[in-house]
Amino acid sequence: MAATPTKQEYRLQNLSCASCAAKFEKNVKAIPAVQDAQVNFGASKITVIGPISVDQIEEAGAFDGIKVTQSAARTLDNATPFYRKKENVLAGISLLFVILGYLFVSMLEESHPLPIAMFILAILVGGVGIFKIGFRNLARFEFDMKTLMTIAIIGAAIIGEWEEAAVVVFLFAVSEALEAYSMDKARQSIRQLMDIAPPTAIIKRAHGEHFHEMELPTEDIEIGDILIVKPGQKIAMDGIVISGLSAVNQAAITGESIPVNKTVNDEVFAGTLNEEGALEVRVTKRVEDTTIAKIIHLVEEAQAEKAPSQQFVDRFAKYYTPAIMIIAFLVAVIPPLLVGDWQHWIYQGLAVLVVGCPCALVVSTPVAIVTAIGNAARQGVLIKGGVHLEQLGHIEAVAFDKTGTLTEGRPAVTDIVTTDNCSEDYVLQLVAAVEKQSQHPLAKAILKKSHDKNLPELVPTDFQSVTGKGAYATVDNQIIYVGSMKWIVTLTTVDKKIENQVKKLQEQGKTVIAAVSNSQFIGLIGIADQLRHESKDVLQKLNALKVKHMVMLTGDAEPTAQAIATSLKMTDVRAGLLPEEKLMAIKDLRAQFGAVAMVGDGVNDAPALATANVGIAMGGAGTDAALETADIALMGDDLTKLPYTIGLSRKTLRIIKENIIFALVLKLIALLLVIPGWLTLWIAIFADMGATLLVVFNSLRLIRAKK
Repeated sequence: MAATPTKQEYRLQNLSCASCAAKFEKNVKAIPAVQDAQVNFGASKITVIGPISVDQIEEAGAFDGIKVTQSAARTLDNATPFYRKKENVLAGISLLFVILGYLFVSMLEESHPLPIAMFILAILVGGVGIFKIGFRNLARFEFDMKTLMTIAIIGAAIIGEWEEAAVVVFLFAVSEALEAYSMDKARQSIRQLMDIAPPTAIIKRAHGEHFHEMELPTEDIEIGDILIVKPGQKIAMDGIVISGLSAVNQAAITGESIPVNKTVNDEVFAGTLNEEGALEVRVTKRVEDTTIAKIIHLVEEAQAEKAPSQQFVDRFAKYYTPAIMIIAFLVAVIPPLLVGDWQHWIYQGLAVLVVGCPCALVVSTPVAIVTAIGNAARQGVLIKGGVHLEQLGHIEAVAFDKTGTLTEGRPAVTDIVTTDNCSEDYVLQLVAAVEKQSQHPLAKAILKKSHDKNLPELVPTDFQSVTGKGAYATVDNQIIYVGSMKWIVTLTTVDKKIENQVKKLQEQGKTVIAAVSNSQFIGLIGIADQLRHESKDVLQKLNALKVKHMVMLTGDAEPTAQAIATSLKMTDVRAGLLPEEKLMAIKDLRAQFGAVAMVGDGVNDAPALATANVGIAMGGAGTDAALETADIALMGDDLTKLPYTIGLSRKTLRIIKENIIFALVLKLIALLLVIPGWLTLWIAIFADMGATLLVVFNSLRLIRAKK
């Protein structure tokens, strides 16, 4: 049986442009031992299948000065500063020679050898990287931006346009540097995520009968080790608190702004900040399996996945570059055949080559997508791909699960109704005493209410459970019966007023528990799943975002669902649905509205989440299933992030469209200048660089997109 080929991930430094990434990937694939390779330009990573060394990969990327490290190594922060990068230093020296050239032109004649020598030096110094790749590409008949620039600069030098050729070299170098800088800014979101969790931690490990404390790299920490976390320290690993009480700031993982109290048996996540007390945490996951590691991996995978608009631009650029070369050739050849003046029209053809460089088009989409996904991750929203980010921007309808999405997902006491001879607190004490022995969620709601009101606990004796009906016990020298109204009316007489009250509570979707003391009815308690306090505001914001339709899909009974829907002013409610019926409901909504998003808990709603155009899971931080099944996870179980995410996706779509329009319109205007013969190399490079700068800075606006 053949061995499974090795699959390795490597991090890259100095990966400067999208076309360079494509060429680097091609070079790595050409290495004999490599079966496949995929470059993730957004995350600055490469995945290689097959045995290969770091030196071989660096050799394949030598044309762009690419440096390679193992994926697990924390060396990304050692990237070369912007001002020390070789290409940027050469661009600066090139600018110096250009300035000297113009100084000599002002003192001597333009045709004097000294200024020409300065311009030639500027071309050679600033264009060394361009020419090296350009000539190699020409020999292989590969036509990218640097090939076009090489032809244009050589052509300008041949016809004696030395100063313009020198300026074009410098400006193109500036354009390339700014493109690399913009991608570096966009990638900072991943670097910030990688820096969240500390690289080492103090652990307590058993040696025989004793425990020894030691500081270890997180890669060496094992499941079951005890992590010691002091106040003010970051938690290094996922785990369960076994000792201590503290407030933990989980903003880095879930986006929650308020610290969460943690005590024994509570779950904590790597990368969160322990603010107050000391904690001991039993490690439950290895470093590569922690929630933050999964988030980083999913964000990087998301940035590698090309959105539909990026796929379109890539296909367009594939045909665009040869088309520009043909147009440039025709401009250089046809007019002089008709009217003469070869030098002028060859110059115009060279200018067309420069203005036609597809730099701005190539970066129009990836910078926006990478920036938006990184921004969302910092806000506690995990978007698992550019395709989902774009799709969310087209959403016309949103379907919500009820329990745990629009509601808290935990029953709570809402009403206490008593007879004249009993107070509310006393009835609650008696019922809580009976329910103390029960594990039912409704019992927990009653006990919580009693605890919240600080009521003294009464001690029950002779507890008995009656299956399907309720329970009874002796409390405060009385036999207290607690259960459903159907059972209680068989034990005592209930007057009409109480029956009407029960009917009213049930119409509101509440569960009713009644209580009898000996044979005397004493009161009833209404319990319901509480509406999230933010649900109404979220629906209003979705309306403001022009989401056409909102619907509740729930397995709960009609009265319960209608009660929640009425309080939210939702008109479309579909209750009593099994998972497969929710799936069918999503299909109906897609047929009616087109693009539909489903918001659920990521487990029970998995079929519906998978069927929707975009599946959005609540509470991804603690749920592996949510991270795996949904297209988008709201990490902090925070519904308010939904309008933010839809708004971000729409802003991203708008920016991508603006970028493509900017890139094409500026180039079109410049190309139209060919007709009267006004297009110069200067105008061409400014049009190209201007379009690239507009696209880059327009995309980087997404860094500031806030909730």
